[in-house]
Amino acid sequence: MPHSQTSAPRGRVRLARGASPWLLPTVATAAVSLSRARRSGRWAAAAVPATALAAGMLWFFRDPEREITQGRVISPADGVVQSIMPWKDGRTRVAIFMSPLNVHVNRAPLAGTVTSVEHVPGGFVPAFNKESENNERVVWHFDTELGDIEMVQIAGAVARRIVPYVPQGTKVEQGERIGLIRFGSRVDLYLPEGVETAVEVGQPTIAGVTRLDRG
Repeated sequence: MPHSQTSAPRGRVRLARGASPWLLPTVATAAVSLSRARRSGRWAAAAVPATALAAGMLWFFRDPEREITQGRVISPADGVVQSIMPWKDGRTRVAIFMSPLNVHVNRAPLAGTVTSVEHVPGGFVPAFNKESENNERVVWHFDTELGDIEMVQIAGAVARRIVPYVPQGTKVEQGERIGLIRFGSRVDLYLPEGVETAVEVGQPTIAGVTRLDRG
């Protein structure tokens, strides 16, 4: 049975691929600070923020297992539906805002083949800002049973790095991990013409769990 759209099944939690450049220095600093805290007041003072930062990084880069919901189109991201906008070509864009508190591993919205992964340079304004349309982003296209599906990972004010996990030509399963955005950002998914949305603006989403289309 599919799980509800507001809660993910409990399971093993691992760390996201691509987290090492951020995690290793912060965890190492926290470890050194804690080991020397008993002998030095300065190290004791430094240990508190260092440990808090390391704990925050571990939380941010969590990558929980998910029981994937059955449906034609599922959410590629954890977050909140920021906007639902009809496009001139008949498609509907569903924009999902991801805060720093969300899991930032993105998943394939449908099963299919990755036909292109294009990195587009740009700015770094907050992802909830309209100007974020011109932000740094990675544009994905999937060949699926519904035809071509476009998904865009958009960097935010803090998210300065998007890490694709799979290259062009890869066959992916629905709900499979395909990439990571480091720190608050946005994911846009373009639903094909004729596909009605099953979510509303302001609704929380869970990657691999929330169904976006109305069956």
